[in-house]
Amino acid sequence: MTGQPRMVTSAERLRRLLALVPYVSARRVVGLAETAQTFGMTERELIDDLNLAWCVELRAPEPYCPIDLSYEDGEISISQAESIARPLRLAADEASALLVALRMLAEAGGDGDAVARLIAKIEDAAGAAGAASAQVAVQIEQPNARGLAATLDAALAARKRVHLRHYNPRRDEETERDVDPMRLLVVEGRTYLEGWCRRAEGVRLFRLDRVLSADVLDVPAEVPDKAEPKDVDAGLFTASPSDVVVELDLAPAARWVAEYWRCDSVAETAEGRLRITLRTPDTTGVRRMALRLGEDVRVLSPAGLADEVRAAAAAALALYE
Repeated sequence: MTGQPRMVTSAERLRRLLALVPYVSARRVVGLAETAQTFGMTERELIDDLNLAWCVELRAPEPYCPIDLSYEDGEISISQAESIARPLRLAADEASALLVALRMLAEAGGDGDAVARLIAKIEDAAGAAGAASAQVAVQIEQPNARGLAATLDAALAARKRVHLRHYNPRRDEETERDVDPMRLLVVEGRTYLEGWCRRAEGVRLFRLDRVLSADVLDVPAEVPDKAEPKDVDAGLFTASPSDVVVELDLAPAARWVAEYWRCDSVAETAEGRLRITLRTPDTTGVRRMALRLGEDVRVLSPAGLADEVRAAAAAALALYE
């Protein structure tokens, strides 16, 4: 791809450069022409960006270390860029647009289970950045939501138990459970089934876009007298005495965690890191996040969770041997 470079703003060029470095780093060596085509630019524009990257000095892996790159013989390689080699996170508008498009794809007859899983993963990863898409949830229903709502409404009217296949994005797992329906409700643009879960032996809320299937059983629903509807006026997620209090120490590259997790406290440290405290009923998501971020996050408490993260990291490293 050749031609004269077009005029771009400095902000646009910075975004392009921050996307370019992770793209090349993840592939070790890529073709110059292929990369220019992927990013929708000319080879001359790409070379200009690479020359700019040469001028960047980073604090890691060594203090004020220049990025090492080459683009000889039509191939690009980049090293010494670990601190900016992670893919960029979705901005709020990007996450919202992608989520809306996925819901439209599901409505058009896409693979319901696959799309539901993908939507759940993106929402879980994007956190607050994907929240805006909830504003169109009423107009664009989640995969199979209308059919599920009708099925569950019929189960409620007939007072029948239902068998659900449910997807949990934080654990990346699918579970099956029998539920005695209590009500359908809409909170913050999302439709939920509230019911007595026979597997958990407690009242649970199930988002319909994460319910992969629902079958009405020929069994009467038996909601215990002790089962009380959740008070959702103050929001879905409220603290519980059984929640685990987790304290994390975040490097600058992981500061986004404080924005996407509901935190009890956030404080700057003398080392330029961020110390946060959060509550969670299940530490699985925190453990997965800590393993994904590696050295950019330290689990300070509880000690048991810190030990679990270290053991899981050691087991993963042992597989390379």
